[in-house]
Amino acid sequence: MKLLRVGAAGSERPALLDADGVLRDLSGVVPDIDGALLADEEALGRVRAAADAPGELPVLDGADGAHGADGADGAELRIGPPLARIGKIVCIGLNYHDHARETGAEPPAEPVIFFKAADTVVGPNDTVLVPRGSTKTDWEVELAVVIGRTARYLGSAEEALGHVAGYAVAHDVSEREFQIERGGTWDKGKNCETFNPLGPWLVTADEVPDPQDLSLRLWVNGELQQDGTTAEQIFPVGEVVRYVSQFMTLYPGDVINTGTPAGVAMGRPEPKPYLRAGDVVELEIGGLGRQRQVLRDA
Repeated sequence: MKLLRVGAAGSERPALLDADGVLRDLSGVVPDIDGALLADEEALGRVRAAADAPGELPVLDGADGAHGADGADGAELRIGPPLARIGKIVCIGLNYHDHARETGAEPPAEPVIFFKAADTVVGPNDTVLVPRGSTKTDWEVELAVVIGRTARYLGSAEEALGHVAGYAVAHDVSEREFQIERGGTWDKGKNCETFNPLGPWLVTADEVPDPQDLSLRLWVNGELQQDGTTAEQIFPVGEVVRYVSQFMTLYPGDVINTGTPAGVAMGRPEPKPYLRAGDVVELEIGGLGRQRQVLRDA
């Protein structure tokens, strides 16, 4: 299933994208798409039954899924983040062989973990703000993993994949000067306002048979900058979830951003093409949808 949330920020309602690319209203079936839903087999069963008979669900006014949910121009209905009330966002740094090479870093022996606050999340086509004083705002297309079952001390990568509810596109926007040159941890460069567009959809795990076989692409002002695949991950999705569960409990509705492939501005020759107000960033992951953001100054 492709689940999403539509409407004005703070007033989104649940929806699904049917097989014909039409947005259908789920608000009569479940109150929202969040961790509580993902942990409730009975409620998920109602959603699956509705997805199997989409003609019984109302069509959402103001958009059709072929345009409104994929970030194309002309959609009247805003697509919000596909998940409400996110608990925590765990991020994995330097998790692609090619990205480690372009930054001059040694591939890590264990996953590098940092966090993003849940309030950095915005819709897939919402405006991204360039922070005040920023000179090195950078892009990163990432596969986001959404947890569906409580996970603690998992014993294997295979077991870990059984705790994944689904996948989404994430844009791990980063300010490199704040992250690297200002001392302390990475968090200052990762938690600026609007720095985690998410969506358009939460694609349930049954529709992603192999999370290590997904293409990732990102364009800036129409020029392709990142063109990678999750096959390049140093630590595959199952291993990432297993590893993280050794250090913290993962709950339904938690999100893990699993790293970015090569092609970020930080890895380019000088002068590095960092983002500025007015730039347009588009990104996609095969089968998971597409985002489009216009940047402006905070």
